[in-house]
Amino acid sequence: YYRAAHSLVHELRAHETNMLEIKTMAGFISYKICRLCFQHNTPLDAIAQFRKHIDLCKKKIGSAELAFEHSAWMSKQFQSFGELFDEAIKLGLTAIQTQNPGFYYQQAACYSQDRKQMAQQLCQAGMTYPSPDPLDTQSGGLDFYGQRPWRQGHQSIDPTDPEKEKMGILALQIKERDVPHSELIIALLSNAVAQFKKYKCPRMKSHLMVQMGEEYYHAKDYTKALKLLDYVMCDYRTERWWPLLTAILTTALRCAYLMANVKDYIIYCMELLGRASTLKEEQKSRIEKNLFKVLMNKVPEAESECDPSSVSAARSLWSDRTALSGSNELTVEMQDYIPFIQCKARFQSPSFHVDQPIQLQVFLRADCPHPVSFSKLTVSLSNQEYNQWCVAESSGEESMTLLPGKPKRYNFSFVAKTEDVGKKVEMTGVEMMLGSDSGRCVFLSWRGAGGDTAYTQEALQASRSSRRWGRGTEARQELDWDSLTLQHSTMIISRVPKICVQLSHQPPALTNEMYCIILTVQSQEEAVAKDVKLTAGLKPGQEAGLGQTTHVTLDGSSVCDDNQPALLTDLPLGDLKPGEKLEKCVYMRCVSTGPRVFLFHVAYSIDTAVEGRHIVCKCHKDETVSVETVVPFEVSVKFVSTKFEPLERVAVDIPFLLMTDILSSSPWPLLLSSSSLQLLTITSNTAQLQSQLQQVVLQTGESASECFCLRCPPGTNSNNTVATGQYVISWRRKSSSADGPLIQTTATLPHVILESVPLYVYADLPSFGRVRESLPVRYHIDNRTAQVQEVEIAVDPSDAFMFSGLKQVHLRVLPGTEQQMLYNYYPLMAGYQTLPQLNISLPHCPTSSSPALRRFLPQRIFVKPQGRQPDDASITAA
Repeated sequence: YYRAAHSLVHELRAHETNMLEIKTMAGFISYKICRLCFQHNTPLDAIAQFRKHIDLCKKKIGSAELAFEHSAWMSKQFQSFGELFDEAIKLGLTAIQTQNPGFYYQQAACYSQDRKQMAQQLCQAGMTYPSPDPLDTQSGGLDFYGQRPWRQGHQSIDPTDPEKEKMGILALQIKERDVPHSELIIALLSNAVAQFKKYKCPRMKSHLMVQMGEEYYHAKDYTKALKLLDYVMCDYRTERWWPLLTAILTTALRCAYLMANVKDYIIYCMELLGRASTLKEEQKSRIEKNLFKVLMNKVPEAESECDPSSVSAARSLWSDRTALSGSNELTVEMQDYIPFIQCKARFQSPSFHVDQPIQLQVFLRADCPHPVSFSKLTVSLSNQEYNQWCVAESSGEESMTLLPGKPKRYNFSFVAKTEDVGKKVEMTGVEMMLGSDSGRCVFLSWRGAGGDTAYTQEALQASRSSRRWGRGTEARQELDWDSLTLQHSTMIISRVPKICVQLSHQPPALTNEMYCIILTVQSQEEAVAKDVKLTAGLKPGQEAGLGQTTHVTLDGSSVCDDNQPALLTDLPLGDLKPGEKLEKCVYMRCVSTGPRVFLFHVAYSIDTAVEGRHIVCKCHKDETVSVETVVPFEVSVKFVSTKFEPLERVAVDIPFLLMTDILSSSPWPLLLSSSSLQLLTITSNTAQLQSQLQQVVLQTGESASECFCLRCPPGTNSNNTVATGQYVISWRRKSSSADGPLIQTTATLPHVILESVPLYVYADLPSFGRVRESLPVRYHIDNRTAQVQEVEIAVDPSDAFMFSGLKQVHLRVLPGTEQQMLYNYYPLMAGYQTLPQLNISLPHCPTSSSPALRRFLPQRIFVKPQGRQPDDASITAA
């Protein structure tokens, strides 16, 4: 029904007399339709209905003399729809950036601005309100919405009384003059800004805030106007919208002038004179003259397009400002603006030696139409003691001047303090003073090394341009401003040492040896190097475990213990005269293998002069060397029987052999001084153990072996694993000095498993036999138990021998006693031959087998061929 009503309303014949009534009714009905669409969660239908409604009504202006009424009605339509939209969002509707209530509030504000302009054109001042009041009705109200008060009950299209019609229009125009248009516009813009902020539309928000500021300016609320404009200027500076920024700055300058706000007026003048301003040269010249009038404490000329009544009040305020004796000093932070004076400061180098003067340059350039004079330039540094050397002041009546567009350089230098070595000196600010004490002083302050809001982007463009086309600075005579970069800090480093430090050594290092590194220091200074100190050892910052396995000492006469540190610090070496040389041997003991980096730090003091100032410089030179530590040799140990057969178990009180093998893996020759055994449970089978490796030299890959005959003493608990002891080797490099310390390397011998045997059978026989010659063999049968042992022995024949003796025998052996059996073997064949085997059995000891009992007996023997007897023929032939 509402849609039908809306269609029927627009089918009515429209004329100037009923146009307002038709629009009013259409507005009511459209409002109802849109509200129902939002309530039924069909926002697209609501938007479509509203657009249709606006399209049908926007050209129904009505009387030209009351055109402002149409703009007011259009503004109200957009405002009402925006409120409906916002209410629906609060109830759960989702909006997007491109479709939110802010656009409707913005359009409402635009129609309100049109209403204001039309009211200014149509509503002339000086007109008196007609009497009687044509807007007054007898009943106090209207019969129908949208009807004119002076047309009550009149249905004709043509007006009944033209004079009455004219008076009614005049009354509406006079009432329109009293409407606070700016307040209405500002309220609508404020609602739009809130919506665009909510939906993250920063540029729309900034654009509308500019309009709000301008509206406040027209409403003569200059404080709020300046606050809004100043807020949005930051965005336009960052995004480099120069024409927009210029327009905003122009409005802000008018506000500052009309308020007689000295500081803001100076700031906006400076920015309008700068490179970001798009004003013409004539306008810039006028602004620059006004700026220097303010600096001379004079009243500036009025800004263009200002309200004449406000200008007279502003001149009075400016006169009061100039009459004040105090508050003539102002500080302006230039980093937040794009001023007409650019500043770039830099240290000439990222670092300076302490014996060099620190060079500092400040570059200034003026972008205004006329020369600029200033009276003082100062640079503030992180160490305030240097600030006194970074001041430039005008001398006498001469002032420092900047020509338009031409950079000017100011040089400063100072001598660093020796206690600042290793520290960074930074610029904290650059300050420039405009004006004079007799007028008004304005301090232009740059944080750090200068630059402004636009500097970062300009520096990026300059770097890209230089990479694309090449710098070509060699061919340029003039200073290229865009290529100048900021260098806000420099490092003070120690004086360049004039000493020669050399390291001599023979890598790699061997584990546990006293590795010698010879340090040679020679002075190339022109004066005496005083208080020379050495720090030597493991370089800090490496693996944590290396500190516990590395030991450093200066004493090479003995092997250092584990209490020696990994780094020796501040070892005094005395003074060094010019050209003098000294040597120092530093010994490193590395317990573990792997790479290590050793540091040799030589520090000294020397007297020098810098720009006439006497200073004591501390110099140092570092040398590092990487040394790999390797194992000198590998030790292998094994236990064998007297027949050199591997042993898994060692029989108690029966001799066996210990075989050691030392394989050299050192790239350098090794001298094995001696070796020794430190036995625990096991004892030597010989009267005295003697090293077989005394003064043996091993080359790379060579090996040395030793053999020791050992025995486990009787009474040792059998069937247990016991520790054997240690094998100690004394060695050193062959190239080291003869009186150097010997390194003791200890190898732990493996544990052995003991066993006891009831019967020990061994044989005495010659080392070799001869074919067809008697070979006596005596067998010993030793009872190692506390019981009488019955022994059955049988001899197995062999094809290589004939023998005489008991082939089979049964005997008893008393405890701790020994029985002997003698056999004569008669070899029949030469070479290695298998001896006749004894099969031994113990009937009362079934755990002992024949192979176990005869394992100590020899199995083979070498038989030589039979020798021939010499005869006379052979002698004659010989």
